[in-house]
Amino acid sequence: MLRHAAELKRFSRRGFLAGTSAASVLAADMLFTRRVQAERRVHKILPVPDETAEKYFPHTSWFLFPGYKTSWEEAQWILTALRGTLTKRGQLAAVGYSNVGIDIDEIVIAVVEYARAHQLTTYYFYGHSFGGMVATQVAARLRELHGIEVALILLDSSPSSRHDVLDQSWFEGVVFLYESGFRFPTVLRGGYELGERMLHKDERSWGQILDQTLEQLSPIAPSSVLIQTESAYIYHFDPTRFAGKLGGTRMAFVGNPRDQTVDYESARDSWSLIFKENMASDSFTTDGARPAHASPGWNPFVYRPIIDELQNELLPLPSGGGKKTAF
Repeated sequence: MLRHAAELKRFSRRGFLAGTSAASVLAADMLFTRRVQAERRVHKILPVPDETAEKYFPHTSWFLFPGYKTSWEEAQWILTALRGTLTKRGQLAAVGYSNVGIDIDEIVIAVVEYARAHQLTTYYFYGHSFGGMVATQVAARLRELHGIEVALILLDSSPSSRHDVLDQSWFEGVVFLYESGFRFPTVLRGGYELGERMLHKDERSWGQILDQTLEQLSPIAPSSVLIQTESAYIYHFDPTRFAGKLGGTRMAFVGNPRDQTVDYESARDSWSLIFKENMASDSFTTDGARPAHASPGWNPFVYRPIIDELQNELLPLPSGGGKKTAF
């Protein structure tokens, strides 16, 4: 017994230290996850600070509406990738969707409260993929409820409806299960993401598939419920409800003819036809971007010249010196 006790003592010291370290890491991860989950139960505007933009455009801001399954961090990363171009016309902020699910009224409230707190008078919306749908509806609601008219909506590869989505079978099943009351367990999210991304493997390299799949396993990833509500939103979105309700808002569509996710020509033509009074540009293409669908974060050098041209054409700077505040 004494011999076994001595062996246990030698083993336990090493095992105790290893176990304690592992437990500390697990506890820290659990605390971080709990904090993230609590924070992301509401829609939140996420600023990307830039001193120059704040100085020259104190009352003007871009708002990025993220695409399908885009996390808060990835949304800010997209803005950071485009910072040098977008900040030529305004400050930067992204909409962080709630893990409880998409709620347009709450997004409108978040935008208004942020704008009032920062004394904004001019708004530019960047609709990243399906975020273009959200941006359009939010712009219509801002005008209807608060008399706020968005100056520009940039649609980046945005489908105008579910009919522009090339492979509808995947998210149709997600919508059916969601509306039947089924919620995907978070522990299955990684496998779900891997399967979905492999179906669209021509859109991404294997390295990107692996990176994006691992992201979905982290606490900062969009919740399964949010992904399901995004799917339902796309499935039921009807752009004709907002035709004629944007006032003087100008719109611009950019996309890629090689897009394997959204039918480029169908989406472009639908937006241009339905919002013909607002559409100011639909001829720019993101040729050379990989993946081809809505990828400014991966391909900023493709997107920056296009955005520069659009800004110079649609948002010309006033002549003369002095501080620029609004357009």
